[in-house]
Amino acid sequence: MANKNVIWCDPANFSKDLSGKTYIITGANSGVGFETTKQLVKQGAQVVMACRRVEAGEDATKSFNGLAGSAEVIACDLADLQSVRAFVRSFLAKHDRLDGLVCNAGMVNMDNKPKYTKDGFEITMAASFFGHFLMTELLLKTLRSTPASRMVILSSVVHAGSPKNRYQVHLEDLHWKNRKYNNFDAYGEAKVASVQYALELADRLKDTDVTTYSVHPGWARSNFGGGGNALMKVAMTITKPIFAALNFSDSSWESAQASLHCLLSNEAPQYSGQYFSQHSVLYRDKECKKGGFPMPSPNPHAMDLEAARKLVEQSRKLVGLELRTKA
Repeated sequence: MANKNVIWCDPANFSKDLSGKTYIITGANSGVGFETTKQLVKQGAQVVMACRRVEAGEDATKSFNGLAGSAEVIACDLADLQSVRAFVRSFLAKHDRLDGLVCNAGMVNMDNKPKYTKDGFEITMAASFFGHFLMTELLLKTLRSTPASRMVILSSVVHAGSPKNRYQVHLEDLHWKNRKYNNFDAYGEAKVASVQYALELADRLKDTDVTTYSVHPGWARSNFGGGGNALMKVAMTITKPIFAALNFSDSSWESAQASLHCLLSNEAPQYSGQYFSQHSVLYRDKECKKGGFPMPSPNPHAMDLEAARKLVEQSRKLVGLELRTKA
C-alpha cells in the first residue's frame, strides 16, 4: 500500500516521449536507481547503468525486455577514481549527448571505524560524493552541449542534522584522519557535500542550459545499510519491516518520484541548484517532515554558496582536476 504522505511526480511526465535521449544512472541495478532507470527506459530513453557489480546490472536489464527504450551496463566503482575515469572514457566513446546524469548511488560505512579507499579517501565520502563529483566534472562538456540537460545528485534527510547539531563539511579533515570517527557523521557530511555541490554547480552554470538538483528520495526499502558487523545486520533486518509496516519507509518506486520529477518536469528548471525532498518522519525540524519539491534545507551549511565553492575547489585538487574548467 502506498504511503499516504508520498509526494508524487505528475503522471503526465510519464507520458513524455524520451526517444533519442541518453541518461546515466549510478547504482542503477537496484532500489531507487533501478526504478528510475526502468521508468526512463519505458519512455524510450537509452540509459547507461553505472554499476559496481556488472553482473547484477545485466540481470536487472532483463526486466526491460519489451520496453520502448534500452539500457546498457558499464562498470563503475565510485570509490575508485580510476574506475570512474574509465567509465567516463567508455561512455564518451559511444555517446555524444547526455540529457541527464543521476548521481544515485551511495553508501555508509556500517562498521563505525574508518575505512579508506586506495586513493586515500574515507570510503563513505568517496562513494557518496567524490566519485560522483569526478564523474560530473568529466562529463560537464557533454552536459553543456546537450540541450536542457539535467544533473541530479542524491542527498538524504540525514544532511539536515538537528537544530542543535547541523552537519557541515570539515574541509580541514575531509578524510577523518584527525577526528574521532563516527560513521553516521561521515554520512551526514557526505550528504551535505552533495547539496552544496548541486548549489555550486547551478551557480557556475547559470548562463548555460544545464540545471542541477539535490534530492532526498525518502527512506526506501532497499539494501542500503546491509553491510557492517553482525549486530548492525541484525538491527537493520529487524527494523526495516517494522518501519515499512508503520509506513515510515517507502517503496523504491515511491522513492524514485523526486528524481523523476527533477529529470522530467517542466517546472524543475526554475529551481536549479535547490533541494527536493520526499516526506520523512526522520527530519528533526517539524516543518520539514512533509517534504517539498523543492524545499528549503533547514541546514544553513548546506546552502552556504561560499562554503560550497571552497568544497569544489578542494575537491578538484583531491581528485586530480587541478585546472578549473570554464563554465
